[in-house]
Amino acid sequence: METVSTSKVFGGVTHTVRHDSAECGCPMQVAVYLPPQAKDGPVPVVYWLSGLTCTEENFTAKAGAQRYAAELGLALVAPDTSPRGLNLPGEDDDWDFGTGAGFYVNATEEPWTKNYRMYEYVTAELPALIEANFPVDPARKSVSGHSMGGHGALIVALKNPGAYRSVSAFSPIVAPTQCPWGEKALGGYLGSDRANWSDWDATELVKKGGNRIPLLVDQGDADNFLAEQLKPELLQAACEAADHPLTLRMQPGYDHSYFFIASFIGDHLRYHADALAA
Repeated sequence: METVSTSKVFGGVTHTVRHDSAECGCPMQVAVYLPPQAKDGPVPVVYWLSGLTCTEENFTAKAGAQRYAAELGLALVAPDTSPRGLNLPGEDDDWDFGTGAGFYVNATEEPWTKNYRMYEYVTAELPALIEANFPVDPARKSVSGHSMGGHGALIVALKNPGAYRSVSAFSPIVAPTQCPWGEKALGGYLGSDRANWSDWDATELVKKGGNRIPLLVDQGDADNFLAEQLKPELLQAACEAADHPLTLRMQPGYDHSYFFIASFIGDHLRYHADALAA
């Protein structure tokens, strides 16, 4: 693991590191914020999964999360959103597929299957790396994310009972099997058989039952992608039918940007801190 940069912020330190990923088959960069409390011993950790076109830097630079993480004693880990620089055919043809758009699935279709394994990366390889190299408590972790990363956070928590203390999402793609972004990504990474898609769809996972981890979702009602891509009403209906705990907060006037995230990230981190302290 190589340190790319370090910056002191709110008494803690943001580290950007690069490591060779076995799952992605390329170097991956990750931003790790350690609060001041980490000097005294392991702290709980919140993993943040970012959206389409993002890198590890977007959340770190734009969300304003470190202020709250320092107060609450939380580490923050923000990985990149896909493998990069593999020179796969079609990898850089579109902004919503390939580079910057790993969609947090394990691809089964060529040429993606050997490298586009972001689900395995964020649930297994990355936590193992962080726990081995930073003072975080492996028994106390939560997950959050935005848009494509909100989809990632929801499925990661729902598919791994007991692994995460809490989950939240901003503007998540809650039903990728039923929207253009999701259909493009799941079709490309998983193939044309839609029966293979449901295990990567939070709404479908809720319908199947099992892990009843509470879901916290914030969604701006002025989001340009709301009706076509995000469709929170589908998750809400599935949760009501399955009696799955969901807090869906429609926030008047907010859009899809990091201005929205910065406005409510304090609420989310306090939510996670309460769960991590329980």
